[in-house]
Amino acid sequence: MTISKPFKPTKQQLIEAAGKTLPDVIGPNLRVLFCGINPGLYTAAVGHHFARPGNRFWPALHKSGFTDRLLSPFAERELLKSGIGISNVVAHATASAAELTKADFTEGGRSLAAKVERYHPRIVAILGLGAYRQAFGQPKATVGEQEEGIHSARVWVLPNPSGLNANYQLPQLVRMFGELRAKTIG
Repeated sequence: MTISKPFKPTKQQLIEAAGKTLPDVIGPNLRVLFCGINPGLYTAAVGHHFARPGNRFWPALHKSGFTDRLLSPFAERELLKSGIGISNVVAHATASAAELTKADFTEGGRSLAAKVERYHPRIVAILGLGAYRQAFGQPKATVGEQEEGIHSARVWVLPNPSGLNANYQLPQLVRMFGELRAKTIG
């Protein structure tokens, strides 16, 4: 397996990343399929999920026990060995999730549901409460396990791990990721 060498995108590469998509890290019968809101420009420019420096996804994944070491976004495919995958609710990159429309979320929810039907993950963890509410028509949803699943998968909503999300710090994210991990053991 070839692992891409990390690099920092130029300003021009960031501009050109708008609208790009990333390949999912996905396979059949995963323990957990983590779904970001949508790729940011930095992530799309480098071509790997949760790649922007300051994003707390990778540290939270490791410190909660999902991985035995801190992985780089450039090693994201290693997650599949542990039954973990990554996708997004909305596939295309934007500078900010605030640029996404209701139609983007509606279509993204349909697309994600089709992936869940095809790949059968046990749990879908959506990393962004607002994204889940809009994509799945659940305006009163809260963080944590949801009553309604997606096909046969249970659904968990976790906070967006972006470093820009000041409402949740790394220790809180680690605790919440750990609660989810406890549900995937066994």
